[in-house]
Amino acid sequence: MGDLEGKRIVLGVSGGIACYKSADLVRRLMDHGAHVDVVMTQSACQFVSPTTFQALSSGPVYTDLWDRRAPNNMVHINLTRQADLVLIAPASANLMAKLAHGLADDLLSTLCLASQLPLMIAPAMNREMWLAPASVRNVALLRADGVEIIGPGQGAQACGETGDGRMLEPHEIVDAVRAHFQPKILDGLKVLMTAGPTCEPIDPVRVITNRSSGKTGYALAQAARDAGARVTLVSGPTALPCPPGVTRLSVQTALQMHQAVMRHATESDLFIAVAAVADWRVANPTDEKLKKIDTGAPELKFVMNPDILQEVASLAPSPWCVGFAAETSLDLAQLQAKRQRKRISLLIANLAQDVMDSEDTQVQLIDESGSHPLPAGPKIQVARVIITEIARRYRQHQA
Repeated sequence: MGDLEGKRIVLGVSGGIACYKSADLVRRLMDHGAHVDVVMTQSACQFVSPTTFQALSSGPVYTDLWDRRAPNNMVHINLTRQADLVLIAPASANLMAKLAHGLADDLLSTLCLASQLPLMIAPAMNREMWLAPASVRNVALLRADGVEIIGPGQGAQACGETGDGRMLEPHEIVDAVRAHFQPKILDGLKVLMTAGPTCEPIDPVRVITNRSSGKTGYALAQAARDAGARVTLVSGPTALPCPPGVTRLSVQTALQMHQAVMRHATESDLFIAVAAVADWRVANPTDEKLKKIDTGAPELKFVMNPDILQEVASLAPSPWCVGFAAETSLDLAQLQAKRQRKRISLLIANLAQDVMDSEDTQVQLIDESGSHPLPAGPKIQVARVIITEIARRYRQHQA
């Protein structure tokens, strides 16, 4: 079952070359379980045929305020009364101006004015149009009215210029829609997280690291953000894109991660330690590349890295702390000993050999009452369940 199962979305498509992306957007929304009703402006029909959207949505496409298919001739009322969200992508400068000033001269602008539904828009226009004083004023008015504006992105535009004004990509818009429907169970809270591996230098070209991809940590950062939290993510080296709305602090070594975490720990409500931090670092890394010699491999001396989670949990006051443990076997006694040693209420454990480099995961929640397995699934879905459990336990702790 997708995140949008049972949700009905009115997708408004206004005029602009980005209309072609909206065809892909329809299919992606449906892949997550949504029912999509498409409403097009006359300008949009100059770029993409309504037939395209009809084929993709498996339903009628609405273009006319006077559409006689509605038995009461009020399609602008009927569409929104059955829906959960109005999403406009692309939203042209002209349409945004209409919405900001309450104009209603076609089907899309009229149904927006007549609706109490949440409204989300993805602007798409030339960079000069986006930066024009009138557009800046209109954006401010829309935000003041509670309209959720996602984007625009930055990059090459059809006009040949480069800058702000590109419509977000369909997958980014789908992520924003999925986030919109998530319960805001962490609303107002500051969440500090770690993710990814650390890289401990041997010399300028060699490091000791681990196989962590960072996917679980990044999924949890996204889930916490979707739940309404202000998320700061201290991340080791990874190729993953930072979830929108998350503040990422990039580090390389365990010491750098320790320093970044300690700078933000006391101002955070929750600390979730997901990163696979190296337990040891090389005591004497060299400034010059070690040369390969016939006499054998170099001897490396190691020293312990700081235990970031245990140190944060020992602060007074400290954020409410959650730890992660990737193990090769799940021995409850050992996991409980680790949880107690870290001085935390909740430890989340999984089998490293089953989840590393995988899109799916399965975890167990370890607390003072024992082990509580969660169903296996894609990492973002499991992350949402974990965030729900963390939020519930945090609220109980605060009560």
